[in-house]
Amino acid sequence: MEGKAEKERVCVTGAGGYIASWVVKFLLSKGYIVHGTVRDPSDEKNSHLKKLEKALENLQLFKTDLLDYEGLCAAFAGCSGVFHVASPVPIGPISNPEVELIEPAVVGTRNVLSACEKAKVKKVVVVSSAGAVAINPNRPKDRPMDEECWSDLEYCKATQNYYCLAKTIAESEALEHTKKSELNIVTVCPSFTFGPMLQSTMNGSSLLLLSFMKDGGESVKNMLYPVVDVRDVAESILLAYENPDAVGRYICSAHSIRAQALAEKLKSMYPNYNYPKSYIEDENDGELSSEKLQRLGWKYRPLEETLVDAVRNYEENGFLVEH
Repeated sequence: MEGKAEKERVCVTGAGGYIASWVVKFLLSKGYIVHGTVRDPSDEKNSHLKKLEKALENLQLFKTDLLDYEGLCAAFAGCSGVFHVASPVPIGPISNPEVELIEPAVVGTRNVLSACEKAKVKKVVVVSSAGAVAINPNRPKDRPMDEECWSDLEYCKATQNYYCLAKTIAESEALEHTKKSELNIVTVCPSFTFGPMLQSTMNGSSLLLLSFMKDGGESVKNMLYPVVDVRDVAESILLAYENPDAVGRYICSAHSIRAQALAEKLKSMYPNYNYPKSYIEDENDGELSSEKLQRLGWKYRPLEETLVDAVRNYEENGFLVEH
């Protein structure tokens, strides 16, 4: 594999993001030449990419976004593979979901696939989300959800879950695209993704983990969270690309834990932070199965390792200060 990768050129969209940064890091460490799309290569929030090992000689950043078809074509030129990771993740209220979430995710994915065809790319890994799997009131209650399960578009609209709506439409279109194209397209659906950040700005799922330790909420919903380590997600994305047996979609989730159990686990290791005071019972019990991904050879680390590495990272970057 090492020899093959040395000359292989690939592109990662949204390269400065949380998951994408780890994908770039792992690709560089394996000897790939990496193109990365970012909105502004000179922006300080992308500076961590230039500090990655082998970035100086093997990483090239391209200024473009998902709605700029020509820019994507330029970034994909000469690439045999594309990792489509870019997608807006909301932090806070959304005033215009069509413009802020749905168009970049759906039209952006169409643009990426068209640009891949133009550039004669052989394989694309599209990073979707467990949010495209699990948001369905009629999901199976007697077994974990697998790759046959899809979020219900009407239910997403009714509950104003626009992120999951956008991810579901984009992923289903990507898989539909394989039927009329030479492109080999595989999708990966990570659950709540925790672990250390390479980027300097906070992302949505890291904020969620941080909220358990900072907000000290009066009453928090005792939801069941399917979680996975960001490094294991990046490994799964590379596995989906490199393994010729990879086909269709893959759920990427390692552990399921309720909010209260997660907070108590954190509190036992880090007692001096501000944890939720009480919990409201929640009926949500949707387990996810990563069996298909594990059959491909994927392995994941213990939850404790993820939490320890994440908290150390937050403390080092000043996001967490002990009381």
